[in-house]
Amino acid sequence: MPQPTLSAQPGESPAEDVILGVDTHKDVHVAAVITVLGALLAHKEFPATVAGYRQLLAWARSFGTLRRSGVECTGSYGAALTRHLSREKVQVLEVNQPDRAIRRKRGKTDAVDAEAAARAVLSGRADVTPKTGEGPAADIRVLRLAKESAVKARTQAKNQLKAVLLGVDPALREALSKLTNTALIARCADLPDSGDAAVFTLRLLARRIQQLTTEVKELARRVTKAVRRCHPQLLDVIGVGPDSAAALLIAAGDNPERLASEASFAALCGVSPVEQSSGKTQRRRLNRGGNRQANAALYRIVVTRLRRDARTRLYLERRTKQGMSKREIIRCLKRYVAREIYREIHQAPASPPRLLPLDAT
Repeated sequence: MPQPTLSAQPGESPAEDVILGVDTHKDVHVAAVITVLGALLAHKEFPATVAGYRQLLAWARSFGTLRRSGVECTGSYGAALTRHLSREKVQVLEVNQPDRAIRRKRGKTDAVDAEAAARAVLSGRADVTPKTGEGPAADIRVLRLAKESAVKARTQAKNQLKAVLLGVDPALREALSKLTNTALIARCADLPDSGDAAVFTLRLLARRIQQLTTEVKELARRVTKAVRRCHPQLLDVIGVGPDSAAALLIAAGDNPERLASEASFAALCGVSPVEQSSGKTQRRRLNRGGNRQANAALYRIVVTRLRRDARTRLYLERRTKQGMSKREIIRCLKRYVAREIYREIHQAPASPPRLLPLDAT
């Protein structure tokens, strides 16, 4: 049942501050407006279109002065609305989905979720500034998304080609099985059309792999170019390649100033230490939260340094003698790398790239 509105009506335009909450969906957004004292004024549904965004903002402002808003799914369904509100000088805070315990008690409707988003802003539970979604990081994100899907499809096609190869004519199979993957794909792509279904499938899959390989190379080139254009200093950091740099830039977004400190960036990447102490045991464990793509990028950087960087290997040896496991050591190293990446993202390099000291705990 929709909740009743209070005494204030849209046409009255009271002077007090109001807070907007929005529950976003693919086709429609449901908005709710509350006062700074927590009184619900109204809620209404708007289409998820440019005209709908304008109507939503005008409707919310008709109740009073609108300075803050809470929006769900700011990185997906609410991304366009977030950009529209930001351009109109309305502070947008990212709101997580309501607590399940509260939903069990109060029920679940779009109007209730919109009101909960506004109350999350009012109480201070929603305090995260969303990514702008406009700029190099947003461009890198879509390029990397296309690249990952192309790599996945290419791997699938390769597996299918080798599975089909098992059932072809033995003479053809023996001739092809001795080739490397590159030569095998090239040979299969040039197979003559003999009317055999297996041969036709081999040729089709091989040409698909070649096409996907071309796509992967082009997307990788564009990702590298985008990283060099916006943060070329990242590629000078030991162990950081274009793909890892792209994942970390995507995690930080085009407005990394929203991250209060390097500790918040470490938490975003899932490398902030988590206490796991009990009794006489004092230790920390790996963090399994945060952006897993950024976490994987930091892991690749650490593994590269363990192989090629002398100072990192010395750190590994010293920590091993102190009784730490390799997993715990990698956790520490990922935290150090996150600190270094945060500094590189926030300021252009004024000196040659360097490693951070590894003597801190």
